[in-house]
Amino acid sequence: MTTKTSAQPAIGNAKMIIGGEQVDAADGQTFDVMNPATGEVLARAPLGGPEDVDRAVKAAQAAFEGPWSTWSASKRGRTLQKFSNLVKQNLEELAQLESRNVGKPISGARGEALAVSLVFEYYAGAANKLFGETIPVSRPGLDFTLREPIGVVGLIVPWNFPMNMASWKLGPALAAGNTAILKPASYTPLTAIRLGELALEAGFPPGVVNVITGPGGTAGAALAGHAGVGKVAFTGETTTGQEIMRLAANNVKKISLELGGKSPNIVFADADLERFAAESPLAVFDNAGQDCCARSRIFVEASVHDKVVELFTEATRKVIVGDPSQDATQMGSLISERQRERVIDYIAIGRDEGAELVYGGEAPSGEVFENGAYLMPTIFDAASTEMRIVREEIFGPVVAIIPFSDEADAVRLANDTPYGLSGSIWSRDIGKALRVAKAVKAGVLSVNSNSSVHTEAPFGGYKMSGMGRELGMHALELYTEVKNVFVDLT
Repeated sequence: MTTKTSAQPAIGNAKMIIGGEQVDAADGQTFDVMNPATGEVLARAPLGGPEDVDRAVKAAQAAFEGPWSTWSASKRGRTLQKFSNLVKQNLEELAQLESRNVGKPISGARGEALAVSLVFEYYAGAANKLFGETIPVSRPGLDFTLREPIGVVGLIVPWNFPMNMASWKLGPALAAGNTAILKPASYTPLTAIRLGELALEAGFPPGVVNVITGPGGTAGAALAGHAGVGKVAFTGETTTGQEIMRLAANNVKKISLELGGKSPNIVFADADLERFAAESPLAVFDNAGQDCCARSRIFVEASVHDKVVELFTEATRKVIVGDPSQDATQMGSLISERQRERVIDYIAIGRDEGAELVYGGEAPSGEVFENGAYLMPTIFDAASTEMRIVREEIFGPVVAIIPFSDEADAVRLANDTPYGLSGSIWSRDIGKALRVAKAVKAGVLSVNSNSSVHTEAPFGGYKMSGMGRELGMHALELYTEVKNVFVDLT
């Protein structure tokens, strides 16, 4: 099902934020920011590079050593709460920016903007909950630990959930007392810039939150390799994460990585199949499948395979693809024409490999979709774990369905991947569901649900899906150093 796409006016020129000032790139270069649903230019943004990163690092270092270092944890928390309140007050503006810049449905963008405010609210409360400990040691004395901020941290976020990923990193980084340089993806800089403006309005000192725009290969690489940056947090695809590890080795800086995924959705015969089918299409097709948690591999117990394919396909037919500005739209465009072509190539590969195309596989029909990077939800059946469409992260609205024979076979198939981020298990037998949850090598699993993300709970992956945990109190560990102090009392 589809809805019409409508054109909207351009936003204008954007600026980076360095040391509390809105600035252009040092060399004056800019790049176009597009609306992928219409193919139109939204804005022009500064094409930041190494010189701009160096300016931002110096501003962040000065802020870290300046008034920010005297702020109590409670004052940091109160300012984070003001930040949260400002996000709520500007929710519609942020949602519209995100929807137009990413091509995602406005209803989802509003939910994401609200989630951003809740993340900042959570870390506002967490700021004064960073505790040290006292340790009994063998020598007479007092031994205790302190948790201290790292210093300047680089936060590199992707284009699929720009606002959310920014908040996941900014929230704990600021709560712990660090200063930050936020670098959004070149496709999607607009909400990051706006968050930087709101951070200043909330009362964070100049230089505490800086925003650099520009390509990953120049601005991102300069940030990851800069000797003045003590930690880099990155969310994105795995090969870029590997390069960031290499660059971070220059000064042995701390890193946390949230990388790719190829998440399983495991359906046992005793599950509520109707509920699974009703809830699961958007577990893979939400955000046009551009989600590292997308349940893009569906494993179905063989005895109910045909029924599940039928139910899931019927539910997928009801997904509304269309104009992201319309409240009814459930799936908008992909991020770019280049990404759509990449996904179309994978669909051709799936056909060549012998998988059965059950639904989708092409762009929506109609003149109104010709200028946007749209693609229909796509279902493959008769797939196997040897196929590229099952092994590789497509990052588009494509799902493959594979039958399994028993519990052990389901676990074996689910783990037959280099990734280990997320997944779901559907069964009325709670013992079986828990056994499978313990056996599947992934960091975030749900039973009888497709919910991966909770502000209060840790999020992150096994294997090539990354290292470290974001969200919850666990995230604060990523942005602090532990100092041990011993006082001799003899």
